[in-house]
Amino acid sequence: MSSCDQFREMFDAYALGALDAPDKAALEAHLATGCDDCAKSVAEARWLVSQLAYTSPESAPSDKLKGRLMQTVRSEARSSKTASLTKTAAVPFWLSAGIAALLLFTLYSAWNAHRMQEELRAANERAALTAQTQRTAAQQQVAAMEAQLALAKRENAILSDPATVKIMLAPQKIQAPQLVAMWHAQYGIVLTGQKIPMPSGNHVLQLWLIPKAPGAKPMPSEMLRPDASGKFVMLVANPPEVVAATKALAITEEPEGGSAAPTSAPRWVGAMT
Repeated sequence: MSSCDQFREMFDAYALGALDAPDKAALEAHLATGCDDCAKSVAEARWLVSQLAYTSPESAPSDKLKGRLMQTVRSEARSSKTASLTKTAAVPFWLSAGIAALLLFTLYSAWNAHRMQEELRAANERAALTAQTQRTAAQQQVAAMEAQLALAKRENAILSDPATVKIMLAPQKIQAPQLVAMWHAQYGIVLTGQKIPMPSGNHVLQLWLIPKAPGAKPMPSEMLRPDASGKFVMLVANPPEVVAATKALAITEEPEGGSAAPTSAPRWVGAMT
């Protein structure tokens, strides 16, 4: 057996500071001879202890636990010395190594538990965020459906009420079908048409209310583009004028976003009767 073999089980305990005084002195004396292999082993043991300690600062063993373990080491060492002063310190070797291994395992277990706890927390946060996103999307979908339902009910009330006034808007200098406006004093105006030509570029079709008052300017209202099939359905929930004060309805083609005053000749016009 080489001179280094007797020290191999001391390195971990030495790195932890758990080696008894005679063994510590013997090991340090051996290291002082310049043994590179043992010096390297001690350095590796110290590095492992330091790394395990730093990986889990929040979950490290308590001072009480470490003190209890060290107290056990010292008590066992004193008992061994009292029982046989002539024997070597072989028992403290294995005892110190066992305690060192226990401490190392405790440190690793604490670090591993901390890591798993962090992973679980992150997983719970991701699940909560996904659930919140899904709830928000569902709420937005429900709100959109409720808004569409409210518009459909309003349109139906306008179209079915006998008190609704019907206005036919005839095309002016263009080849296009008529538009039909249904105006209810309480619910507003529904303007419909089929196979309506698409406005040029990004232009829109804008509704104007022509007041009866002499010299009054056309009042701008809603704007819309037909769909791909030429269907045109415009709901004006709050017309800018009342039925009795309106002389006619007109539709012009305006730039996207609409205009405050007509910029082109009317494409459709319908007089109130």
